[in-house]
Amino acid sequence: MKLSTQLMYSGNPRDAADQVVALEKAGLDTIWVPEAYGFDSPTLMGYLAAKTETVEIGSAILNVYSRTPGALAQTAAGLDNVSGGRAILGLGASGPQVIEGWHGLPYDKPLGRTREVVDIVRAAIRRETLQHDGKIFTLPLPPDQGLALGQKNVEGTAEYADGWLPFLFAPEKAHDVWGDALAAGTAKRQDGLGPLEIVAGGMVSIGDDVKGMLDFARPTFALYIGGMGARGKNFYNELACQYGYEAEAKQIQDLYLGGNKRDAEALVPLELLEMVNLVGPESYVRERIDAFREAGVTNLQITPVPADGGEPADLVARMKEWVA
Repeated sequence: MKLSTQLMYSGNPRDAADQVVALEKAGLDTIWVPEAYGFDSPTLMGYLAAKTETVEIGSAILNVYSRTPGALAQTAAGLDNVSGGRAILGLGASGPQVIEGWHGLPYDKPLGRTREVVDIVRAAIRRETLQHDGKIFTLPLPPDQGLALGQKNVEGTAEYADGWLPFLFAPEKAHDVWGDALAAGTAKRQDGLGPLEIVAGGMVSIGDDVKGMLDFARPTFALYIGGMGARGKNFYNELACQYGYEAEAKQIQDLYLGGNKRDAEALVPLELLEMVNLVGPESYVRERIDAFREAGVTNLQITPVPADGGEPADLVARMKEWVA
């Protein structure tokens, strides 16, 4: 028989979590982390994973309403990884007070929902293709029920958000594509908010002969332009078209959706890869930093890829000097 207890806290949960280390040394086998109205369970479970070595860490419980089955599977996989296989996913329907009163969701079909969530999560953990046609969940969503991001989403971001994290951001094209939406949103920006932060960037590799490093970015570009959505409902494909690569975007999508991913990667325009990333000699990378800054980027998000076998941290330190 194993021995377990529930994490009890009022106020700062870190204080209670720190006590688990002592409980673990005393022989505790399992700690259960509750979730109702206050702090979420996965955050505390991740913290416990870093603080402990042997105790099992279980959620008690994550409800099956406020997170999608996919999100629950991601959470379980992430906790399993950082805990070294010590995580336990506790799922349940909770109750109307939490689901309707706190999350604002109807408390309907609790039994059927729980069963379907368990089936979907287990399939995801087994790394199976998610296909589910149930009374509550249909995966994937039928093509006629999806909507893509677009100008209105960016306009709303400029109106009420603290920051914007665009992907595949090409500084030279940003104003033409997003200028009107950003201006319209900024004109209605809520009082009390500071200027909109813009977080964008790409891969960084510095050297005299490093253009070949751009090939490492091709799979990601092909995935988003070609496979991140159905035909007519792929925001990133539309973005590539707005950047001026209509023909390439169509070909990449045709190839990717047809299963020819490598051919799709080869068709990603080199010019697009160069605009979105910061790869080249020091002088060139400095010019790219200026281009992102002039496009309004306030936080340069980088993926450091040292070309000389160096450490990513050294490349980050170098970039920090240049963006200051």
